[in-house]
Amino acid sequence: MKSGLVLEGGGMRGVYTGGVLEKLLEESVFVDYVIGVSAGACHASSYISRQNGRNREVTIGYVNHPEYLSVKNLLTKRELFGMDLIFDKIPNSLVPFDYDRFHNATEEFVVGVTDCLTGEALYFEKQRRPEDVLTIVRASSSLPLMAQPVEFEGRFLMDGSIADPLPIRKALSDGVTKPIIILTREKGYRKKRSRFAGIMPAFVRQYPAIAKTMENRHLYYNETMEFIEQMEREGLAMVIRPKDLYKIKGLERNPVKLETLYNQGYQDATDRFDEIFRFLQN
Repeated sequence: MKSGLVLEGGGMRGVYTGGVLEKLLEESVFVDYVIGVSAGACHASSYISRQNGRNREVTIGYVNHPEYLSVKNLLTKRELFGMDLIFDKIPNSLVPFDYDRFHNATEEFVVGVTDCLTGEALYFEKQRRPEDVLTIVRASSSLPLMAQPVEFEGRFLMDGSIADPLPIRKALSDGVTKPIIILTREKGYRKKRSRFAGIMPAFVRQYPAIAKTMENRHLYYNETMEFIEQMEREGLAMVIRPKDLYKIKGLERNPVKLETLYNQGYQDATDRFDEIFRFLQN
């Protein structure tokens, strides 16, 4: 058996995932394999580095920082989120990321990104240099229109949720037989075609493959969700998802709402802890 966590993105809705992972950290529940995209990859890194409370402090604690999320960022730096703050100042100074514990953790860690030139998914495992994780997670969190591509190893990379928003098939191909999938949408959710799909080619002229992948992303997302729900019905996967998102959007800045969603993730993991334990053990 090979246990694994599959973590969806979702911007600020990812605080739900942070709450679930906090409970797993408290109970010292660690799996063999973790894969995440975008916000899922961000929260996974603090789980793997064994830093209790860090996900909450980094997201909810800094959400009202003037550089964290603002139109000013978009106008001056062409990025809605303050990527330098999130992936440099916070982990290297304000809320230090434990690179050594991350590197020494036993889990396989895979981060999904999208190749700008091909529009296809790429997956990066733990690097020889632990500090490279922040570059890769930054790339996996860089959405078109909201951030710039990230260059790494000669490639230009963007948000992992563009090409593979729910990377369950990658986990299965890597040998995971006991997947726990943490979603950031309610049961029954299906994605609609992006309202930006029509104008995307004009904004990403340099990377037409990205625009093409964005145009069809909702179709692949919905097909993969059907696959996940079938696995859940057959007992082949355990799915943890929020019951109520409290109308929280991916760009939510209200710390009270975010705290509520974080606590829901923690409570859901608490209520289902025996089920989680049985699923991993049987």
